[in-house]
Amino acid sequence: MTIPAALDHPGLRLTMAELMSLRPPDRMQRQRPASRRAGAIPARVAGQGMDLREIRAFADGDDLRRIDPAATARTGQLHVRSFHEDRDDSTLLVADFRHPMLWGTGTALRSVRAARHLAMLGWRAVGRGGSVGLLVVGEDAPLVVNPAAGVSHMQEIASALARGHDAALTRRAGAVTLVPALARAMRMVPPGGRVHLATGPEGLADADAALTRLAQGRRFEVHVILDPAEAAPPAATLAVSDGAHSRHGRLSPFDPQPLLAHLRRLGAHPDLVGADDGR
Repeated sequence: MTIPAALDHPGLRLTMAELMSLRPPDRMQRQRPASRRAGAIPARVAGQGMDLREIRAFADGDDLRRIDPAATARTGQLHVRSFHEDRDDSTLLVADFRHPMLWGTGTALRSVRAARHLAMLGWRAVGRGGSVGLLVVGEDAPLVVNPAAGVSHMQEIASALARGHDAALTRRAGAVTLVPALARAMRMVPPGGRVHLATGPEGLADADAALTRLAQGRRFEVHVILDPAEAAPPAATLAVSDGAHSRHGRLSPFDPQPLLAHLRRLGAHPDLVGADDGR
């Protein structure tokens, strides 16, 4: 794919090399067991998951936060819910490369900063032995990399992110919504898995129902990428003209709190990625 020379610069064009360079250093090599028998190496026990296993009568030592109100009211006796343990460490990275992400006033486009942020999350998942997948949303059909584990797979994800970004830079703006991609993400990530979506403040329009469904049974994090001009716009008066009419005004900083509160109500875990985070 041919990229115009004006766009072939760091911060404008995303490269596989920069995403691979985000891999954290190995502080300690994981020791392999001398045998495959149970207990050969210590492992952290998985936490309580989100899949319901049973509703049973309350017993001493049960967590009061797990009381089931409906069963308790129906029987007149305390009942609690128990869940299957979380054992599937599957992470899906969802990169929004639609046209509203392809701008920036700092050192990098919002889309480039989103990809860097997702890549670091992917490296963390690989570091703990989990599997990582990718879903790139642009003006074309989504680019998909199915979840798998290992450093070599992160190389495939980094390559796909770079290719998807190159494609986005060469496409015209369309009217693509996130809803189909979020529906696909549900099929790619089993209950108990993680989904990381990186998009802009305007990227979630008309997607409330899809966001709610995806958050059910999964750890769904929405990383809202802010440009420096959104977080701290210039204080000077600016002139705006359409060629026939002109106006003067000042930009107001974007207030993220209503959006973050709305995402929490939908069941998602919002994360504000500001312009001073080094990415």
